[in-house]
Amino acid sequence: MVVKQLKNLLSFLTVFPVAMDTDILTDCAKNMWAFPLIGSLLGLLTGIVGYILYTFFPSIGIAVGAIVLALLLWLTGLHHTDGLLDFGDAIMVHGAPEHKIAVMHDQFTGAGAIGLVFMTYAITVFAFAGFGQSVSVGGIYVPLVLPGVIVIELCAKLAMVVAAWAGKAVHEGMNTSFLQYMHGQDGTKRLLVALAISLVITVPILWVAGVLAIAAAVVTGLFMVVIAHRNFNGVTGDVFGATNEITRMVCAVVLLAVVAWA
Repeated sequence: MVVKQLKNLLSFLTVFPVAMDTDILTDCAKNMWAFPLIGSLLGLLTGIVGYILYTFFPSIGIAVGAIVLALLLWLTGLHHTDGLLDFGDAIMVHGAPEHKIAVMHDQFTGAGAIGLVFMTYAITVFAFAGFGQSVSVGGIYVPLVLPGVIVIELCAKLAMVVAAWAGKAVHEGMNTSFLQYMHGQDGTKRLLVALAISLVITVPILWVAGVLAIAAAVVTGLFMVVIAHRNFNGVTGDVFGATNEITRMVCAVVLLAVVAWA
């Protein structure tokens, strides 16, 4: 059973060649607490690549930052990018929530979508460009990109768990199962498990900086719910995708600022 659930999570959140089962959405919703684990795995794989690049090419930070982000987007199949695009168009258009949702689901890409994606990814790349500085992990100095991307991608997935716990569904769809299983006492337990997992992974490698990144992820997830409720009267699947991408950006900036200040 555990293997089946892990396969479904990997199939849903990554491009890994893992076969999915018919009840993939139910499995992923019930086990949303494990999202940070998948995020940390993606961050580890990408962080290793960033570590190698910063070790051999320390002076090309912008290029390394772009490669690190591109690899993260590829590993997640650009699924969340689609949500960010739709979210950008929807929040920029004027009108009732029903109209905004219709714009979110149409096939057109407007200035709001392009602008939000450009700003989000440009800021993320510039933040990653500063991850070549060395930090101590267990007494060993490594480029920040290795522990940093682990924490950041974990935080991006944690923010989606927070959004599912705090948000309400707009309509029946792919997002419904996630919101259903993240509500009530069981939902709160799943959130607490996700937070515990995040702290267990983050604290040993980045200590206070990691805790602040997690705090930023929680705040960003709640902020995205507020924006979604004001604009759409609830949370949609595209809101989850946008939350992942925007949280990555926010946590990258927060982590870079904290490490630089410390």
